[in-house]
Amino acid sequence: MPNWLPGSRPPSVHDHATPARHAPLPAKCRQQHDFRRLHMAQVDHSRMANAIRALAMDAVEKAKSGHPGLPMGAADVATVLFTDFLKFDAADAHWPDRDRFILSAGHGSMLLYALLYLTGNSELTLDQIKAFRQLDSRTPGHPENCITDSVETTTGPLGQGVASSVGTALAERLLAAEFGEIVDHYTYVLCSDGDLMEGVSHEAIALAGHLKLSKLIFLYDDNGISIDGPLTLTDNVDQVARFQAHGWNSMRIDGHDHKAIAEAIKAAKASDRPTMIACKTTIGFGAPTRAGTSKAHGEPLGAEELAGAKKALGWDYGPFEIPDDVLQAWRAVGSKGAKAHGAWQAKFDKMDKELRSEFQRRVIDRKRPAALDGAIRKLKDRLVAEPQTIATRKASELALEAIVEVVPEMLLGSADLTPSNNTRTKHAKDVTPDDFSGRYIHYGIREMGMAAAMNGIAMHGGFAPAGGTFMCFADYARPSMRIAALSHVPVVYIMTHDSIGLGEDGPTHQPVEHLASLRAMPNMRVFRPADPVETAECWQLALENTKGPTVLALSRQNLTPVRTSKSDDNRCARGAYELIAADGKASVTIFATGSEVEIAVAAHKLLADKGISARVVSVPSLDLLLQQDDATRKAIIGDAPVKVAVEAAVRFGWDAVIGPDGGFVGMSSFGASAPAKDLYKHFGITAEAVAEAASSRLGGK
Repeated sequence: MPNWLPGSRPPSVHDHATPARHAPLPAKCRQQHDFRRLHMAQVDHSRMANAIRALAMDAVEKAKSGHPGLPMGAADVATVLFTDFLKFDAADAHWPDRDRFILSAGHGSMLLYALLYLTGNSELTLDQIKAFRQLDSRTPGHPENCITDSVETTTGPLGQGVASSVGTALAERLLAAEFGEIVDHYTYVLCSDGDLMEGVSHEAIALAGHLKLSKLIFLYDDNGISIDGPLTLTDNVDQVARFQAHGWNSMRIDGHDHKAIAEAIKAAKASDRPTMIACKTTIGFGAPTRAGTSKAHGEPLGAEELAGAKKALGWDYGPFEIPDDVLQAWRAVGSKGAKAHGAWQAKFDKMDKELRSEFQRRVIDRKRPAALDGAIRKLKDRLVAEPQTIATRKASELALEAIVEVVPEMLLGSADLTPSNNTRTKHAKDVTPDDFSGRYIHYGIREMGMAAAMNGIAMHGGFAPAGGTFMCFADYARPSMRIAALSHVPVVYIMTHDSIGLGEDGPTHQPVEHLASLRAMPNMRVFRPADPVETAECWQLALENTKGPTVLALSRQNLTPVRTSKSDDNRCARGAYELIAADGKASVTIFATGSEVEIAVAAHKLLADKGISARVVSVPSLDLLLQQDDATRKAIIGDAPVKVAVEAAVRFGWDAVIGPDGGFVGMSSFGASAPAKDLYKHFGITAEAVAEAASSRLGGK
């Protein structure tokens, strides 16, 4: 049965009316740390919470846009968390052992911005609060980690913060198992009804419950309201029971009773499982006519309602005005973590030198090991000396075997397709609820949850996460992948079975539009290597890219090696390169990716037999090629009058290389169920078709 903590009761505005205004302490006293602590103790909890509410109301009103309801309703929960539990130092937003606070309900961003300003974060000034939702401000409509340095993760699409937090908490456990006592922090998540209604929440909480991530604590803003109206219009799920069914500790409390909130968080920290605390709140708390209604959710209150709310809360101050005693109390909260930070630094300085250096590189500096380049070169030399006709998914496994030897932060996994994705190296050890020393995660059939967890792992720091699935299931993972691209998160998606070449599983599993759609996503780098050497080079580029995510599109079918000579440089680095030069001046350039490069090579021979001079350009990354400067791009594309591209996918995106009149050999429909060789012939993706497309454009020579 659900648990109600002592002191819980239905919320009431009158229970939290602000007492008479405190006279501010003299400036000299306020500058002294001990006096600031004393001052914090003298300021009533409700006045500190009302400072959050006031800033949120004022910022939304000034912007004429935003969501005041959540900050007003969740202010009590946030105040208790920040004043009594959250371990952080406002002077250093990147202290590695800080507790993480993730606002999954990103529409309530003013709650977070208000807290950052009040606690003294130098990035979030009062001017930034006043510039809420304005161009170039550090206070966008939804929190973005790449815009606001103090934001832990980009949120807004509901469910994403909830799901990424699982990765954040998992990273903490993995690092603690490796580095010991210098890693000991919690992940707190403020989530909403909408977060828990989204399907990704099911994937996330199931994985967290299975792994027993006891340092993960959800504070659920249980206000019973969605945009359309009361939640009862669409939902009657008992969330406490739901979380319990997933192996969580869960309970219900009054989210406006600070004692009940504190007791619940204490209980959560003592649990051996993750915890969800359903905090019953009133959306728009204090608003005279809108509190508890959907009207408080996503629009300014308006001058009359705002004035009424401030009166009901006993907040007798002008727009953006925070009384000195309240501000100093909040600033004391922001600075009190300095002591814990200093103690942590002392422990860090006394660590074993080698271990400390590794922590510095991976967690603080976030740099890849220098040995990566040498390991890839050595692997390429071996692959050239001992050519192998294998699928690029198998070539990826060979690359990973070499990489994990020199990149200890590699954290691999798969969405229940390990034998098919070839993501597990020979000596990999599984991560389990009882042992976090492993480096392989079984994510289960949870593609979006896996992708979101990898976002959290990468943003936490200390690991290079890579997870596998079939390429057609990028559709399941796409919302989390988009957040990775938007957030500049360095994660790698190992997406195998990348075309009709997967064969008999048929069109439900054969991606035809996925390459184009992923290439269209800003900051998402997509590689489709042609053989083991290209696969090794693409892996190197994926890991060296620390400013965004990478897709590796890999074949199920075996491919003939096309890189047969030694090359110290990474030829994939510019997205494309000339694989076969023309004999004399080129009349034709054939562009190809992945499994179709060997088809292009065969077409080159057919054209040569006809006396047609052609060159072959391998394009492991079309999007990276198009990002090159004009001179580089033009040099690679060349000036042959006829350009033909071949790819077992749709044409979309290729006109930037071959032009609207260029030839394209590929797909214009969904696939079919048959052996791969039969499918390539059936859909006309053959060397003969490529040669014909070229020669016909030369006048049928």
